Amino acid sequence: MTDEAPGGRRSRLGQALREVDRRESLLRTARFVRRLAPGDSEMGDPLSTAGRLPSHRLARALADNPEPSVLRELGLTAVQVWQAFTDSRRATETAEITILFTDLVGFSTWALEAGDDAALRLLREVGRVSEPEITRRGGRVVKRLGDGLMAVFAEPEAGVEAAVEACARVAELEISGHRPSLRAGLHAGTPRKLGHDYLGVDVNVAARVADAAGGGQVLISAPVREALDPERFEVRRKRWFRAKGTPRDLEIFAVEPR
Repeated sequence: MTDEAPGGRRSRLGQALREVDRRESLLRTARFVRRLAPGDSEMGDPLSTAGRLPSHRLARALADNPEPSVLRELGLTAVQVWQAFTDSRRATETAEITILFTDLVGFSTWALEAGDDAALRLLREVGRVSEPEITRRGGRVVKRLGDGLMAVFAEPEAGVEAAVEACARVAELEISGHRPSLRAGLHAGTPRKLGHDYLGVDVNVAARVADAAGGGQVLISAPVREALDPERFEVRRKRWFRAKGTPRDLEIFAVEPR
């Protein structure tokens, strides 16, 4: 009887574990468990892991392995359940949210002439003065979109205040002789939360409301208007609003602080 070298034993053990990890019957069972588990059973795709939370980073790391793996499926199931219970604790806070979109009017045309260095300097300055107006009112920046962003708020008034102040602060800037103009749109609804992002009709409506705004203007939908204190804000209905992907009866209002 000959003694086998430790390296050889480890190699054979590793091969056996890899074979078990890829066994089709165990993979089917692990995938079935994922479908039954609470939470997003598609956990691991880019929509579900786009955020910066620990659960998102862990899911991305697990999903990076494209090979069939029982351990990968079980790991993603654990993250799926973890995120489901975390989100359920926040459900009362995010059942209805106010969605804000902003962007700079005429930025692309100006940047074409001003060049990349000036454009980058402008975007940094816009972020520096506008994003604190969002966060100090309890808002959360979901994502940055070139010359704009998407943010969410638990309360409509906080979102409107942030949008008004952000537009005012940006109007005070001057970069290379250019004075930027920020516009904003807000809509309240119940979009679907996937990872760090939100998807659904309500998100699309908020983006279209922002698209209809002029420079320095804040537009809001009727659901946001209904939640505002009329003694604090003056609203005027914007007529002839039509946008693809929005309800035909959607009413839009320009809002200003009194």
